[in-house]
Amino acid sequence: MKVLFRNIFKSKVFSLINLTGLSIGMGTAILIFLWIGNELSIERFHEKADRIYVMYNRDKDPSGQAWAWDNTPKPLATTLKKDYPEVEDAVRFNNITFLLTAGEKKINKRGAFVDSGFLNMFSFPLLKGNAGTALSGPNNIVLTADFAKAFFGNEDAMGKTIRVDSVHNCTVTGVLKNLPNNTRFRFDYLLPWAYMQKLEWDDTNWGNNSVKTYTLLKKDASQAGFDAKIKNITIDHTKGNADASTTEVFTQPLNRYYLYAKSENAKLVAGQIETVRLFAVIAGLILLIACINFMNLSTARSEKRAKEVGIRKVAGAGRSMLMIQFLCESILLSGMAFIIALFLVQISLKSFNELVGKQLFLDYKDLAFWVYAVGFILFTGIIAGSYPAFYLSSFTPVKVLKGTFKKVNALIAPRKILVIIQFSFAILLIIATSIVVRQIKYGLNRETGYDKNNLIYAFTQGDIDKHYQAIKSELLNGGSVVSMTQSQNPITQRWSDSWGYKWEGSSKADEKIDFLRLGSDADFAKTIGVKILQGRDIDVYKYPTDSSAIVLNEAAVKAMNVKDPLGMYIRSVGDTSADGGWHVIGVMKDFVIESPFQQSINPLMMFGPGNGFSQVIHMKLDPAKDPKTNIAAIEKVFKKFNPDYPFDYVFADESYANKFKEAQRTGTLASLFAGLTIFISCLGLFGLATYMAESRIKEIGVRKVLGASVMGITALLSKDFLKLVVISFVIASPIAWYAMNKWLNEYSYRINVEWWVFILAGLLSVFIAIITVSYQAISAARSNPVKSLRTE
Repeated sequence: MKVLFRNIFKSKVFSLINLTGLSIGMGTAILIFLWIGNELSIERFHEKADRIYVMYNRDKDPSGQAWAWDNTPKPLATTLKKDYPEVEDAVRFNNITFLLTAGEKKINKRGAFVDSGFLNMFSFPLLKGNAGTALSGPNNIVLTADFAKAFFGNEDAMGKTIRVDSVHNCTVTGVLKNLPNNTRFRFDYLLPWAYMQKLEWDDTNWGNNSVKTYTLLKKDASQAGFDAKIKNITIDHTKGNADASTTEVFTQPLNRYYLYAKSENAKLVAGQIETVRLFAVIAGLILLIACINFMNLSTARSEKRAKEVGIRKVAGAGRSMLMIQFLCESILLSGMAFIIALFLVQISLKSFNELVGKQLFLDYKDLAFWVYAVGFILFTGIIAGSYPAFYLSSFTPVKVLKGTFKKVNALIAPRKILVIIQFSFAILLIIATSIVVRQIKYGLNRETGYDKNNLIYAFTQGDIDKHYQAIKSELLNGGSVVSMTQSQNPITQRWSDSWGYKWEGSSKADEKIDFLRLGSDADFAKTIGVKILQGRDIDVYKYPTDSSAIVLNEAAVKAMNVKDPLGMYIRSVGDTSADGGWHVIGVMKDFVIESPFQQSINPLMMFGPGNGFSQVIHMKLDPAKDPKTNIAAIEKVFKKFNPDYPFDYVFADESYANKFKEAQRTGTLASLFAGLTIFISCLGLFGLATYMAESRIKEIGVRKVLGASVMGITALLSKDFLKLVVISFVIASPIAWYAMNKWLNEYSYRINVEWWVFILAGLLSVFIAIITVSYQAISAARSNPVKSLRTE
């Protein structure tokens, strides 16, 4: 301990560099490991998680491409419980949003319809109530603790009445502990499936894949055996129908549901787990870079402790004892860095949580935390100190004490390799960050096919649908909006899709074409800003028969392989009614409704109101007025006709921007890690440059006496480091090219990896290295040669 603190205070600059590099590296690794731990624990906390399975569908499109999805038919759960002895229970989950009222308080929040066995299957503990009976009645409701407090404060919520959607009164039969941050379920309240049936929202249609289904198998049941039995359950229940299904059913273990949810050829493979692995590698590399700084500075300054080693050996110390001494020093230094790292983590955790969209925290009361902390300190200390301990303990005492010990070239090759590793990773992250940012910008600049500006949408709740015409008339006459339309879903979101259609000249294979579905009453093109290429827009007020009209997009016309779709009729395969079906009245230009990084636009059918669509109202604000003024006027009208509900709205451009959040998060994290890596690497480079200037001080003095210029000496001291950076660039570039091409392959609408990105990254890394090294080099070059040549 004494030796450690003596060395710390004797070499303050080097000790500060070591502590700073280690603490930043350890702090970054702690943040990443917190995130990784949360990702790996998602849905694994349920007591029965090893027996819970998520139900999936798989099928093929007309081209033969297979895909899998996790939305299932509503009757699947009841059929599984009734007909399959392996099933202990099966429950459905369907998110909804209702306005809930208790006394004078009204809150519009997201909840879910679930089957009565939901709380027995999943480990969401009840603070009050019975898990077996809380959801048994059609007028029961279960609240989370925070939601119950929002309504009733500190009063006991049990038995209280809540009015749902201004229609039915429900009784609070349970209060749930707030949901943990490692679950994908999101709800503030639960309503029983029986209530959904009371609203007549339930159905027995095996072709309507609209809910999540979870199955609890008995302890002796086999997943493989169960999958084999249920494979054709949907096919068997639609056999003989005109719209008979070819969809197969299979299961995915709940504890793999989040991490392995990427569909490739209808098989679920590594998805989010790849990101987890990548972040684990990044955490390890950043920590390694911090350790490399320690190794480099410790071995570079070996002469300072050479005599200490010689005397210890002469006094009888063996090499193993010396290695233990140096390892203990590095572990103690690692412990000090860990304390600083915890402080850094604590002050940055809030910002990091906002960045990754989590609620991560350090649980200092948990014994496991301190066990992991001790292991982390030991691991870091041993990694950082192992090579210096091995090297310093190898000195020969006779040579050291005679003064013939030479250290300048002793470790030059290993030290160069360590610096190259550092800067290779830093350059790789610089290139990656640049490409991620360019990809995001490329998507942001994509032509969407509609006008997002001054466009808002609101959801129809309460009496809005009943008073829609009066609301529309008042808003248009008031001048706050220039046009408005009703639709099935927001223009920025995919809510519904369907297949199983036929038309004149269609084939059996065409029944597999998957069409996105929209709905409109009138003025869709005018409000949204979509261009009509052929025919006209739907307008049921001017043309009442448009209630059964269809407008196709360009992609749909191409997929259907028809030259002139106007006037043709489209109907469902199972439709045997006497009418002609849906008649096509127009073709509109393709527009982006799904991911902006998806190259192809999916086929889309926009139906008239005969298909049922009144869920969303789009409004084009008057661009001549201030948006706040327009919103205030709209809110006043909505409150007039729908007083029980708050006026909630969304700007279309903000909703569209949310599509980039995940990619922007990746870009921000890449930039953050690149910056930290460069900073830690530069700390080490600065320390090495400082030591190099000290060790060559007499050489510099002699060169100055012989006429060397400041610029020449600076170049002499800098060129070795710049060579290492150039070698790092040569190593990092092909790795970055491969990694970023693989990442970009996830997007069909993507940029190409340009050569100039690599050149720019190389120049930037050289510039950073020059700035880091030049200060010490110039200071050494400008030193007084008289002082440097003076003997001890």
